[in-house]
Amino acid sequence: MSPRISLSSALAGVAVCAALALFAGDWLLGVAVLVLLAGVQLVWTDDGLFVLPAAYAFHWVETSIGLVYKGVFDRDVPALSLSDYRPMVLISLGCCLAMAIGVRLGLSLIKDRDPSGLRPEFAFPLGELVVAYLVTTSFEGTLVSVAAEYPTIRQILVTADTARLGILFLLLRRLLRPAPRWAPITGILVLEVGLGLTGFFAGFREPLVLAGLALLEIFDRRSVRHWVALAIAGVAAVGFGLLWMGVRGEYRRNYVQLDTFEKSRSARLESMETLALDFFKGDLESTWQTADNLVDRMWPIYYPALAVARVPSQLPHTNGEILSAALVHIVTPRVLFPDKPGLQSDSDKVRKYSGVMVAGVESNTTIAFGYAAEAYIDFGVPMMFLPVLGFGIAIGALYSLFGQLIRHHDIHVAFATVAFWLSMYLFERSWATMLGVTLGLMVYLGAPVVLLDRFLLRRSLRQQELLDAPLSDGRTSGAY
Repeated sequence: MSPRISLSSALAGVAVCAALALFAGDWLLGVAVLVLLAGVQLVWTDDGLFVLPAAYAFHWVETSIGLVYKGVFDRDVPALSLSDYRPMVLISLGCCLAMAIGVRLGLSLIKDRDPSGLRPEFAFPLGELVVAYLVTTSFEGTLVSVAAEYPTIRQILVTADTARLGILFLLLRRLLRPAPRWAPITGILVLEVGLGLTGFFAGFREPLVLAGLALLEIFDRRSVRHWVALAIAGVAAVGFGLLWMGVRGEYRRNYVQLDTFEKSRSARLESMETLALDFFKGDLESTWQTADNLVDRMWPIYYPALAVARVPSQLPHTNGEILSAALVHIVTPRVLFPDKPGLQSDSDKVRKYSGVMVAGVESNTTIAFGYAAEAYIDFGVPMMFLPVLGFGIAIGALYSLFGQLIRHHDIHVAFATVAFWLSMYLFERSWATMLGVTLGLMVYLGAPVVLLDRFLLRRSLRQQELLDAPLSDGRTSGAY
């Protein structure tokens, strides 16, 4: 269960929110921060892991970063001036709170039936983790590339590729115990950031998040090194985010247009180095403009806000059509139904409900619309919050269930961190994507992990039985 909050702590939280609202001159920012504090409290777990609070916090960031940016730095982004953003922000915060309440309810549904059962701390020695990491990293991105050629098993291949993140997390976690080994940890993160910056998408984010979550498990508030490491991870995440936003346009054009790019990582690395040097030579105003673009990209409120203004005054609610189509889509996997039709793209929804002719599939582009806007279009307020609550309950119950099923502590931590971060952290996802990603991770990654855990557990028990077996002279083999 989450830690109890005293009356004094609750009043202090409300006072902080009120102070922020007064400082920014916007009551909505105070409400947003209050939802953040309440939500983190609701999704907090007592197992020493921080993945659910971290995923919820990032989810919240995508609902409110524009408000924070405006309140702290007095910088505008398009949604603030070009739309009536407040109703959509309130709807988004309602979704965050509904999800957090659902997670808390789901966590309480399933209790550990065998809390004193065998729970080994480690499943693999460090050497095996290093080998597994090197092997999986050498094939980094290969499964995703192959998946595009085999659409019937695409979800399976993409989900299997995320297993590499689990191995990465296991390795980082082991290098932090019993005492942090900063040199190899830094080397691994430099490699991971390099791989992420030379891909088509921002693949550097997950390794930094995983490193931060691994550090939080052993975080000592009295250790200066721990504070420095956490600060470096945070600054690196923001810095690389700015760099990526500043260079991604030209980098992606090169990626698409130049044949050498896709086949040569060294060519991509050289291009990224050149673009990065040019970016860092820019003046302060260009850096601020890049920050504006980054915040605008991370705050997917503009098009949903336009849709809220048009539904139901110009277009009627759909009475669940979008959610129903998403549910049908995820329960009819393409591996069993290869001829099933595709879903309506997010760009098409933006065009229809926001009234803006954005780029679409004809230009290989999808504009994020998000589950919150879809829920509003389907049901309106307040019924739209019920499916969000249901998703939160499912997340909480699955978190508790896999915590029971996976007995090796390190395997459980790695699976929970990767699977539930990827399932929950993005606010901008459509229902179909969010439900599909979650189901894929639980089935295609969770089930094999449970089987592996049971195999290793039984092997350990057999080895222990052999050690304890009596010899002819009455002693046990373990005596030697």
